Parts: sequence; structure tokens; C-alpha cells
Amino acid sequence: MKHLKVMLEYFYPWTNSAGFYYAREKGWYKEVGLDVEFTLYDPERGDTLAYLARGEADFGIFPSNRLLVQREKQPVVVGVAAINHRGMETVQTVRATGITRPADLSGKRVAMNPTPRGLAMIRQLVSVDGGDPDTIIVVDSGSRELTPDAIAAGEADATFGSYWAWEILMDTEVPEEERIVWPVDEIGAPPYHSYLLGTQEEATRRDPEAVRAFLAATEKGYRALAVDPLLAVPIYERIIPYFPTSLVERSLPLIASTWLHDGAWGVQRTELLEPYAEWLANHGIVHDRNGWKTAYTNSFLSQEG
Repeated sequence: MKHLKVMLEYFYPWTNSAGFYYAREKGWYKEVGLDVEFTLYDPERGDTLAYLARGEADFGIFPSNRLLVQREKQPVVVGVAAINHRGMETVQTVRATGITRPADLSGKRVAMNPTPRGLAMIRQLVSVDGGDPDTIIVVDSGSRELTPDAIAAGEADATFGSYWAWEILMDTEVPEEERIVWPVDEIGAPPYHSYLLGTQEEATRRDPEAVRAFLAATEKGYRALAVDPLLAVPIYERIIPYFPTSLVERSLPLIASTWLHDGAWGVQRTELLEPYAEWLANHGIVHDRNGWKTAYTNSFLSQEG
């Protein structure tokens, strides 16, 4: 039995990793000789990509933009499957702020993690709607996602970042009719894969069969849940018991809608990679607008995927 350590993409497991957990629950990894362990990164030692680059994890989930940034300095990790086929972030506010469209964020306080990519994104969303991105007042909230309650309390006028399939669904005292939520890919963001699954390029050469076997079993997990997402609810009641079951039940069908494209799982698509790389290059976040071409491979996916 080959042991594999798979690093997830956040501070705790959330519903985007359901396919992995379900595949393990059903014994599909063991069927192909794999003993799979899921783990989380220590932020003080870097994100999933940093762990993968150091060889401290075998596979990992990470944002596609971060892969392109890392590979310009350290071309070690390669994407081997897509997890999501659309962006997950949102802009959210409450009606009391008077904000009714992205352009209205001009001159307003937007709470966000002010990464180069995040700043470029919020500026574009305001600009394409006719607003003035130079007047946005950025409130540095770091990795913290402000709630609608925090907006209503005056900590900021809006937020950028919370996922429409997770944080946006969390309980709040602000009534639904008082909330405004805009998924970024509906208000002018470029198309992109939110998360990719990757490994070291060396691993694809050293043990290609293990890569294929891992992806095939993982695909079975994601495909099963794409048909019936709520099958994963009991798993999350065990691994994140501190979140209410109702949140998981609301999240799973939404996030499951991002896992397949035209019935295929895992395919990293040129129409999402190329324009995103172009956009990142135009904003100085990456330097090589063609770096995406060597940053991924679909050759380890099943014929069906």
C-alpha cells in the first residue's frame, strides 16, 4: 500500500474537498493500492504550493493564479487536474450602505486581503461598471472574511473574497433581503479555475501510474457526489463537527456544480487558463503570459475525464 499525503487548500476542510473524502470513504483509493492522508498547511510555513515545492506533500489543491506565480521562480509543481470550473469569490454588501452596483464601490471602504491579484480584481470589477477604482478605500482584513454583520456594524462598506458556496451561506443576523452578493464571474472577472490539483513534476516522471491511479479514484469520488452531493454530509459531520450540518447541506449542491464541465472531470481548460494568464500578466502579477502552457498537464486523467 503506497502512502500519499494530500494537502487541502484552506485552514480547515470545506465542501470543495468532498470528492477526496468520499473516494476514501468508499475504499476507492485502497482498491488501487493507495493509503491516502488528508492534511492542512501551517500558514507560518507557507501554503499548499510551498509544501509541494519542498516535497512535504504528494498532492495538493491550490489557486491557479498562485501556481503561475510560483512557477516563474520555481518550476517544480504542475497542475494535473482541475477541481473547479469557475470563480468562487464574491463582492458583498448590505442595502444600508446605499451600494447597488459595483461602480458604487467608488469612494467606499472594501474589506479584503490586499494581495496584488485581489487588488487588481476589485479595481477591474469597479472599472468595468463605470466606477473610479482609484477612489476605493481598501480595508486590510488579511485572511479574515468579514460577515454581513460586520458590514452592518460599520467595519467596512463591502467585502471582496467570501465564496458564494461557503462563507456567504453562513448564519448572519442580517436578513436575506438586506444582503447584496455578486459572484465576481458575473460582474466582470476574467474566467478561471478557482482551484487545481497538482503534484511535483518529478513525481509524474518517477511514478506516473500512482498519479493515474490517484486521479482515477478521486474522479470517482467527485463524479458520485456531482450526482448526489448530500452523500458527503455524514463525512463532514465527522471532520468539521464545529460547523452546522445545515451549512454543509446548503453548500454541497452549490459547490458540486463547479466540478464538471460538459460531463468531464479534471480537465484543465485552455479557455480558462489562457485568458486568466493574460489578465495576470496585464496586471503585472506574472511576467510570462505564456507560462500557463507548461504549468499543467491533462495526460494523467482517465479517458472519461
